[in-house]
Amino acid sequence: MTRVRYGIEHEVAFRYPDGTFADFTNTSFALLQGIVDTLPDTAVPGLRIGDQGIKRTRWYVEGFERFDESGALVRCDPKGIEVRTLIHDSVEAAVAALEADVADLDRAARAHGLEPWVTGFNPDRSSYPVVPPLNAWERAHRVGSPEERTAHLHMVTHGPDLNLSIAGLEGAALVDAGAKLTHYSPWIVPFSFSSPFRDGAAWGGLSARTALRTGLRPAAMVFLEPGSPHARATDPSLTQAARLPAEIGRIEFKACDACPDPALYGELLSLLTGLVLDDTLPGRALVPDAAAHQHVAVAGFADPDTHTGSGALLAAAERALADRPADLARLAALRGRWERRECPALAMRAAP
Repeated sequence: MTRVRYGIEHEVAFRYPDGTFADFTNTSFALLQGIVDTLPDTAVPGLRIGDQGIKRTRWYVEGFERFDESGALVRCDPKGIEVRTLIHDSVEAAVAALEADVADLDRAARAHGLEPWVTGFNPDRSSYPVVPPLNAWERAHRVGSPEERTAHLHMVTHGPDLNLSIAGLEGAALVDAGAKLTHYSPWIVPFSFSSPFRDGAAWGGLSARTALRTGLRPAAMVFLEPGSPHARATDPSLTQAARLPAEIGRIEFKACDACPDPALYGELLSLLTGLVLDDTLPGRALVPDAAAHQHVAVAGFADPDTHTGSGALLAAAERALADRPADLARLAALRGRWERRECPALAMRAAP
């Protein structure tokens, strides 16, 4: 059986006891960092620490960093806290680790007067104003990649990085896997939709995150050995040079909304595994199809073509994972969601 390893990065938003959404307008970095500081300060082998040393543990404050003209950190406007697992040898282990760390975060946040709330998009505002405008040093350091240039967009969106690496998959084959997931992303993401609100009201669709970000941010990204001849220059990026040895060979699927149930991440990881191992699906794309994503963001599985397309992906994944019963069980659960045309946004919209 092919060896596959997994990791999950999950973005958590917060609300105050009165229901007010906590974001960069009313919440300080210090408050969120205070929550992180009460959580276990353990080593994170295989996880990136970052230039400013904020990402020291499995939990860290996610935000937008501002610098002075000499490059010294001035402040970090927060959007929430990211929870990231170590690298695990099974989907089950990655999901269990995430569930445990989310539970720890929940207890710590409530002790600081905040309630974790999972959503794919800021329900009150659709943009993050960069105030004051970027100075010369900041502009120079935010042109290194398409993702750096569009980093402000992530301040109103919340989603996971679903990570997998498959033994022996490297080079051109790895890039091909990323291109396959990029092409089929519009039929993967509807399972996760969790952003039916924006600008203080229901906006008429299911994923404001997908409607805003896709085409400007990657759907999938693969990490190559630095200097690899297989790197592709695309906007948004499909390939990136690995920053740590543990990143080489990693596939990150980045287009889903944040999901309130970690079990859904497990089901999606099994789907992604099957799609990568599949040898029948012909579609490939170097960049996401923004129009297709914006279309599915409104109706999700209520759109017949989307429902049919997602069903075809499930069938392909089931064939590819025929010898992996645990993955097939998770796909059966995902198929149930598909049959019910279900996503988290529908329950969020129906809640009082």
